[in-house]
Amino acid sequence: MTESKPLRVGMVGYSFMGAAHSHAWRTAPRFFDLPLAPQLAAVAGRNEEAVWAAATKYGWDSVETDWRRLIERDDIDLIDICTPGNTHAEIAIAALEAGKHVLCEKPLANSVAEAEKMTAVAEAAAARGVLSMCGFSYRRTPALALAKRMVDDGRLGQIRHVRAQYLQDWLSDADAPLTWRMDKSKSGSGSLGDIGAHSIDAAQWITGLNISGVSALMETFVKERPVGGDFVGLGGRGGTDGPKGPVTVDDAALFTARFEAPDDAGIAGGPGKTGLGKTGSGPAGPIGIFEATRFALGRKNAMRLELNGTKGSIAFDFEDMNSLQFYESSLEPDAGFRKIMVTEPSHPYTGNWWPTGHGLGYEHGFTHQVVDLVTAIGAGEQPSPSFADALQVQKVLAAVEASAENSSRWQIV
Repeated sequence: MTESKPLRVGMVGYSFMGAAHSHAWRTAPRFFDLPLAPQLAAVAGRNEEAVWAAATKYGWDSVETDWRRLIERDDIDLIDICTPGNTHAEIAIAALEAGKHVLCEKPLANSVAEAEKMTAVAEAAAARGVLSMCGFSYRRTPALALAKRMVDDGRLGQIRHVRAQYLQDWLSDADAPLTWRMDKSKSGSGSLGDIGAHSIDAAQWITGLNISGVSALMETFVKERPVGGDFVGLGGRGGTDGPKGPVTVDDAALFTARFEAPDDAGIAGGPGKTGLGKTGSGPAGPIGIFEATRFALGRKNAMRLELNGTKGSIAFDFEDMNSLQFYESSLEPDAGFRKIMVTEPSHPYTGNWWPTGHGLGYEHGFTHQVVDLVTAIGAGEQPSPSFADALQVQKVLAAVEASAENSSRWQIV
């Protein structure tokens, strides 16, 4: 058996996403046959003691305290960016121009201008065989991948409604400490970009249609938080008597949306052009409603998506991630949804894991992300989602913020 050529990975950042990505790089080649063999060559972080501890824990061979030195190394083929959004553009652009493949966490950047520059550099790099991908990992959840397959196969017919929610509660405590995720200069936005971006990407990917216009409302419930405290997971408990700092991002975001019309809708210059909806005799694009919040008490990671079409419907909730709800009117017109356990060998990704009925978890999405990325690099093909795909999400995020700042006025994407 021929040994695969190595793919030497350098990762920037080592906290929550760094841990998830490290697990994925280690695990993917042990369950999937890959054209390249990922090697955890080096991890970079500013705190030398902390980054060495992470390297030892997660299995990285070496460390750097400056991401620039990581990019300069000849023994690195790919840069994996797991840092706050304000650093993505500089690192990704430098890496691509240095001839390194790039995996960048979502959202792609903190602004449309940054994302546009990253996309232009990525497209120029792709012409030289240097590839890039944005890490919208929920695409790799088997149930959502199955939903995409069903929509592409026409099982739902023409899509009419899209409902998307991403509900968490880890910031519900007003005394949870202030972190970078609540600083707009670092994170770009709050619940909108942190979790709402996943819903936007999933909805556009599964329907195959971009959002063309939005009307939005955003709210910050807690205006300031303790600067220090006990940090547990993403949140924790701050000191009630100590200093506080301002929260400069949204705690919750809601918006209605119009999707562009499908190519076969027969609408010349339709809603994909104007964002306003039906402009001809054919059907308009779907309408949607989106909600993202980190204040939904009792909801831990309820990433939900429901699509209603002319032939059927699908519904998904990540808190029950191994199943997909499906309704097909021609088969069961008088019944409700039926539950599909997405653990069969015929389902996306699952055949490489456990016997039927033995479910997967959150970390598997990142493993599948590595599988798809390495497979694409091995074939010399553009991985998905591309930076251009992520730029479209960034444009929706910007439109949502613009609408919310303008009394929810309709905003064309």
